[in-house]
Amino acid sequence: MNLIVDVGNTFMKLAVFQRQKLMFESRIEEKNFLKEITKIFKKYPDISHAIVSSVSKCPEEDIKALSVFCKVHLLTNNSIVPFQSKYTTPKTLGMDRVALVTAAFYNHTSDNTLIIDAGTCITYDFINEDSEYLGGAISPGIQMRFKALNEFTARLPLIETSESVSLIGNSTESSIASGVLNGVAMEIDGIIDEYQKKFKDLTVILTGGDSHFLSKRLKNTIFANPKILLEGLNYILELNKDE
Repeated sequence: MNLIVDVGNTFMKLAVFQRQKLMFESRIEEKNFLKEITKIFKKYPDISHAIVSSVSKCPEEDIKALSVFCKVHLLTNNSIVPFQSKYTTPKTLGMDRVALVTAAFYNHTSDNTLIIDAGTCITYDFINEDSEYLGGAISPGIQMRFKALNEFTARLPLIETSESVSLIGNSTESSIASGVLNGVAMEIDGIIDEYQKKFKDLTVILTGGDSHFLSKRLKNTIFANPKILLEGLNYILELNKDE
């Protein structure tokens, strides 16, 4: 069994896989890491390997604590991956994006695949039918856009995501919601349209914290998969167990 540790900007995600089957997942604050993994190893004593992926620097004490329980692989740009990367700055490529492309490689082999991760940032990553990762794009996520409007202006309020969004806002709050939420949906649809013009038989995967909200608002056909990042990390761990 494998343990997946995904360290995000705000929370840690933990998952347990038995081969390719997801058995358990949770989201915790970093301060609760040791307490949570102790519970996990009591429940799943057959865990033999773990992978740690971080968008920032993972605390060394957490890695040391995890190493007491099992063998740990820290995901870096030197880790083995199944695709050929054409990215010109691999050392700055986020490990979350590497994991997403890995999952796309295994789940949609020989497809032109665009993976869209709608989280803190919105990332676009493209792997072609020849298993070449070409790169993609990064833009601000929904909450980042709301915060930017509040922080870089004198009077615009900080609002939250709303399920009901009009095209024409009739108040300051609804105008912000329209601009940000409709803007993000139209941005994503527009980028998908451009990829479809360039690459035939395009598969589009949407994931991330805002994927549920956005999936109902996109005109293009997409596959929503909230677990794809965890799946990708599990695939990478399997490739690197002997390293």
